[in-house]
Amino acid sequence: MTRSATGSKQSSQDIKIDYDAIVIGAGISGLYQLYKLREIGLNVRVFEAGTGVGGTWYWNRYPGARFDSESYSYAYSFSQELLEEWDWSEHFASQPEILRYLQHVAAKFDLLKDIQFSSEVKSAIYDDLTRSWVITLGDGKQYRSRFLIAGVGLLSQPTMPKIEGVEDFEGPSFHTSRWPHKPVNFSNKRVGIIGTGASGVQAIQEICKNVGQLTVFQRRPNWCAPLHNSQISSEEMSHIRAGYEEMFDRCDQTQAGFLHTVDPRGTFEVSERKRYEFWEHLYASKGFGIWQGNFKDMLSDPKANKAMSDFVADKIRTRVDDPQVAEKLIPKDHGFGTRRVPLETKYYESYNRDNVQLIDIKETPIERVTQKGILTTEREFEFDFIIYATGFNAILGSYDRIDIRGTGGYSLREQWKQELSTFLGLQINNFPNLFMILGPHALLGNNPRSIEYNVEWITDLIQYMKERGLTRAEASSEAVASWYEYVLEQGEGLLSNQVDSWMTGVNSNLEGRQTRIIARYSGSQASYRSRCDGVAASGYKELNLTQ
Repeated sequence: MTRSATGSKQSSQDIKIDYDAIVIGAGISGLYQLYKLREIGLNVRVFEAGTGVGGTWYWNRYPGARFDSESYSYAYSFSQELLEEWDWSEHFASQPEILRYLQHVAAKFDLLKDIQFSSEVKSAIYDDLTRSWVITLGDGKQYRSRFLIAGVGLLSQPTMPKIEGVEDFEGPSFHTSRWPHKPVNFSNKRVGIIGTGASGVQAIQEICKNVGQLTVFQRRPNWCAPLHNSQISSEEMSHIRAGYEEMFDRCDQTQAGFLHTVDPRGTFEVSERKRYEFWEHLYASKGFGIWQGNFKDMLSDPKANKAMSDFVADKIRTRVDDPQVAEKLIPKDHGFGTRRVPLETKYYESYNRDNVQLIDIKETPIERVTQKGILTTEREFEFDFIIYATGFNAILGSYDRIDIRGTGGYSLREQWKQELSTFLGLQINNFPNLFMILGPHALLGNNPRSIEYNVEWITDLIQYMKERGLTRAEASSEAVASWYEYVLEQGEGLLSNQVDSWMTGVNSNLEGRQTRIIARYSGSQASYRSRCDGVAASGYKELNLTQ
């Protein structure tokens, strides 16, 4: 007799394993992981905190929320029938359409029967005795599975600003990622919004159209570029559909899974006239081309980056009527593309409207939130609504909110405080049979392309184990150390790893998150997949696999 993870004394023969695998989250990752694990005959359960599928696109319902990757490149590629039957209405679809798409996927493949909604995972504890994970939900119910797969998302744990009095405001207030499910009417209302990151940019440019007064509290400006969205006609959709295979192949070949390919030329290898013609072309083109399809040295050479930054700064000055406001909107602490680039539709023109005011809180700090609004060092603003577009506890926060404990009671939260390390962004030493989809040090970019690859790699490993009667998989400490060194090597020379952002693990809203780290894999898709494929081809020798 021995003590199990739940604390009761019993033999391993007495302990029932409820599922072969439990998946946390019913977003893009969780839905596909469920589909693939069922395909190899596993009994799977998905636990989802929300009341429906969608993940990011379930929670983020704020006005203006939409793709910044082309809709068709963001779609699942695994089902030809799905590709044939779904028509995208816009090149960059809005949140309601994206959610309908994911709901359609869940219904089409009969996924809902294996998903349990309103089920927040509070803890996950590995039981060495039975080589299984014990999952405890918010209601106290427990379930046990051989494998645990985290499809918790990169940006799913919202953060509120460290401002006194947030709870004192007497009117409605909400974070962009916890937007009410019912429409919010801002007509003739006074609205304050804190934050001008990607969510803030999308919300501001939409809310300003139908609001009494919108006051934007900018914590730090971001470099933004035009989205150039447009409707997709039935003829164009037919053309896109005919080219799906070629398009997905192209995504597989690009640096980060986007449709855009890095230009092989250096910034100063071309004449000044050709350089500016190229930049004008990128600025007038759809999507992330200006970020992901720019000159090859734009994100690594400080001089090249400054030249590009100056070009975009001049664009901002031409689009904003008030020169003083324009200067406030131009970043001074980082270069173009070194942080995530929000794509916008007349965002800068929002500040030309009489009903929009910009407050730079570096010049005029917020002292506190009051019962009536927001008090700065200059005055109190009274509002009917306050919106917090203050971002997320990125990458790590989705795991930190769950008490995850591995062999010998190791706490994942504490282990990552000592050093953030993984193997391929998919596994962690001391945490057997735990897999992550887009975990720390995985490849980020056009995320569904990486998600599909991660899910298929995990599924192949589990199938390999199933065929050989193996019940335990854990990355060796040597493999983790080797991968960490490789991650550092791939990130060398990138300007993005030298600035503070969620991609380097810095969050001013959180205690202990002011130190810069390498939180993502910065190399190419090809180098990432080659390394992962090599592990599989070797028979997973870098993992400790046991029966």
